[in-house]
Amino acid sequence: MKDINNIPLWSSIPFVIMLLAIAIGPLIAEKWWEHNKNKLLVSLFLGIPVIILMLVSGFSENLLDTIIYDYVPFMVLLGTLFIITGGIHISGDIKATPLNNTLFLGIGYILASIMGTTGAAMLLIRPVIMTNSERRFTTHTILFFIAAVANCGGLLTPLGDPPLFMLYLRGAEFSWFTNLFPEWIFAGTLLLLIYFFVDRHYYKKEDWVDLAEDHIQIKPIRVTGNINFIFLLGVVLAVAFINKGNIPQMGDESASLLLKYLREIILVVFAAMSLFFTKAEIRKNNNFSWSPIIEVAYLFLGIFITMAPALIWLAKNAASFGVTEPWQFLYASGTLSSFLDNTPTAVAFYDLAHGLTSAGLPASLSHLTMVAGIPEILLKAICVGAVFFGSMTYIGNGPNFMVKSIAEESGIKMPSFFGYMYKFSLIILLPIYILVQLLFV
Repeated sequence: MKDINNIPLWSSIPFVIMLLAIAIGPLIAEKWWEHNKNKLLVSLFLGIPVIILMLVSGFSENLLDTIIYDYVPFMVLLGTLFIITGGIHISGDIKATPLNNTLFLGIGYILASIMGTTGAAMLLIRPVIMTNSERRFTTHTILFFIAAVANCGGLLTPLGDPPLFMLYLRGAEFSWFTNLFPEWIFAGTLLLLIYFFVDRHYYKKEDWVDLAEDHIQIKPIRVTGNINFIFLLGVVLAVAFINKGNIPQMGDESASLLLKYLREIILVVFAAMSLFFTKAEIRKNNNFSWSPIIEVAYLFLGIFITMAPALIWLAKNAASFGVTEPWQFLYASGTLSSFLDNTPTAVAFYDLAHGLTSAGLPASLSHLTMVAGIPEILLKAICVGAVFFGSMTYIGNGPNFMVKSIAEESGIKMPSFFGYMYKFSLIILLPIYILVQLLFV
């Protein structure tokens, strides 16, 4: 393999353009961007020159590692969770009291770490909207739902959010992520407490006629597609135990593809079983469509290819950035996660930390416990920054825009891109995240 000094910085330009396209594409070319084939065209247009550059420069091994050991497992996990959670349907309409709404968000906060932020958000957003359909003031509920269920709740396991799974693939054990429980419970408690009092404020402003209608229109909560919870448990166990740590042979160069991809093969089996055993009516009631996962596959194909040169360059030049302290990693990864996708952001800062470790850690970090080849405190900072700050904008994490779109389709008026920030995330979320950093990172 060539020395990584030979990779030029300008080779990262397609990666930057790719991320900018994802960030501003829906804002400046909404109609064109909504077609998945156009997203694939952008990924190929930016990715093919990078592939040629990597092959010509002698970095084919790095490129193959990115595609085979990052992109494929990433998409298999997301696709499996997408299929299984799409087979679970929750229906019903209970009283839209502040307590019931807070319980809904609390359940979603817990489920996000089990079935992923996307799965939990898609499972619960429609029941939340249905429950609040008789109320006039509902926008705040959707905003807190985005923060709690579509983002922060996913911090506790590699299944919770894609950036955590990528760090799991880089050597962090499945059980290590439970060490983030203090940050998870602290942020969740504050979010739910603030939401409860905000919702109670708006509840008192509701018209009594609407509330009376809400008390009449009661349908018990009903869950269908329960067999998928068994498949979901299988996914959790597969990700937790089928890895190089428990099965060292998976990491051998001479290992067969069957062994190297044993986890992914089992995940695909669970996804196939979900498709086979789930009634078509359940997926129809969920408005299940392949379009969202196809969109993710197309976009991340471009992301993973174009980020390969950037990661090589970061690993070599980490020491020159001046980002060495945990709080710097948290805010830097968090800021980029707010406006770019949090998965490549987390990978980039992991490589930055890894390069810093290789070049020689500062004295303040050199004696600390190492996890996945970097100081544990830096890994914590990257995880918290990527997951929590993904809720700072609509584009920080994939489920954000999906929740916004479903809410607007249901007639709920949502703030604009910048309105979301100055009316909600900057005044509610940022202070919570600053407290998390001051107390834990």
